[in-house]
Amino acid sequence: MDELLLARWQFGITSTYHFLFVPLTLGLSLLVAMMETVYVRTGNELYKKMAKFWGKLFLINFALGVVTGLVQEFEFGMNWSEYSRFMGDIFGAPLALEALTAFYLESTFIGIWIFGWNRLSKGLHAAAIWIVALASNLSAFWILVANSFMQAPVGYVLRNGRAEMNDFSALLTNPYVWNQFPHTVLAGLVTGGVFVMSVSAYHLLRRSQVEFFRPSFKIGLICTLAASLLVAGTGHKQAQYLAEVQPMKLAAIEALWETADPAPFTFFAAIDSAKQENSGEISIPGGLSLLVHNSLTGEVKGIKNLQQESEKQFGSGSYVPDVPSVFWSFRVMVAAGGWLLAVTALCAYYWRRGTLEDKPLLLKAAVATLAVPYIANSTGWYVAEAGRQPWIVFGLQRVEQAVSPTVSATSIWMTLIGFTIVYGVLAVIGLYLMGKFAKQGPAAPAETTESVEGKGVELWT
Repeated sequence: MDELLLARWQFGITSTYHFLFVPLTLGLSLLVAMMETVYVRTGNELYKKMAKFWGKLFLINFALGVVTGLVQEFEFGMNWSEYSRFMGDIFGAPLALEALTAFYLESTFIGIWIFGWNRLSKGLHAAAIWIVALASNLSAFWILVANSFMQAPVGYVLRNGRAEMNDFSALLTNPYVWNQFPHTVLAGLVTGGVFVMSVSAYHLLRRSQVEFFRPSFKIGLICTLAASLLVAGTGHKQAQYLAEVQPMKLAAIEALWETADPAPFTFFAAIDSAKQENSGEISIPGGLSLLVHNSLTGEVKGIKNLQQESEKQFGSGSYVPDVPSVFWSFRVMVAAGGWLLAVTALCAYYWRRGTLEDKPLLLKAAVATLAVPYIANSTGWYVAEAGRQPWIVFGLQRVEQAVSPTVSATSIWMTLIGFTIVYGVLAVIGLYLMGKFAKQGPAAPAETTESVEGKGVELWT
């Protein structure tokens, strides 16, 4: 493997590990804040117990998310120095703001929340977890501002071979980020809701601590069902926007080689990228036109025509992403979303009838559903990033132009192996701890008071 391919593998692996923890941080932090708010407003100790139990699992996930994310910023300098040189003036601004605003708020108030039980008033303590939750989602916003520039550059000028920012407000109002951000936050709520629902279903199956996990299941179920419907809506809006700003990505998602009016929505296709054709298609006539134009008629540009347009605009070369992987990743994401809606709708139906706990197969399906949002999140991000290829900054810089010219394949191999092993160990530790505490439930003592060097320090464990 050459340096470019190794650098891509390294960033892909570390990003995938990191993104396993991000959506749960976004969603579960909000759910814990809501639980504690109910406790503050009603005085019901059950919701305090919920906030502590689900908060403990949130903290483990949060810590792993922070650790796995740190190395990515260094990779920009190590493996992608030409990218950093080309657009560091723009990319660095939102990342700096993410650290100065969101991360500092998270790290400060999460400590206050952990050690503030019985030391702060109920309202102030609840405010601390709300600040953590909002800061976590603010962090996602700043990162998406940076990513959206890579997807649809705005507010810049090319000067001395670099992209330099000339309008910060344009970055903040980039339509791409305002299509991406709601979808990401809602996907986090889906992940958090499924997490709560699945762990609760595990205990309901075993008739374990039912009085605690029955209302927890209801909270997770409502969150998952509502957020799943909203995710589908924001995803639809994103697809329509792609037709305007990244038509090649949309065409790759549908393996649409020829421009069509009306354009079909394809469920299955045997894709031959070399011949640029499909065989054995199963599709809905006019389905893609309906999704893009809200009408059964409407032109959608095909890959071949878009390739010709790109060559005229940017010069010779291939501007087609890896169509089969993008096509199938999108369908895995959609199938995962369909599974989520089906399982939560069935659970909601039997919950209202009061017979859900008599449906062990459905509860087992709810437990198994824990993996589904992670599959949807990972495949969704793969579509977003791989569908942009060969661009690292759309229309401005190709991936092969962004790699560091002086980093050897040997050094990348060493760090690739090292990061993969370390991240793998962290993942095993994280899964073990979360599995241990999730199975244990809140029945074990949640609070202990210990004296440390003569100081009375209440440790929440």
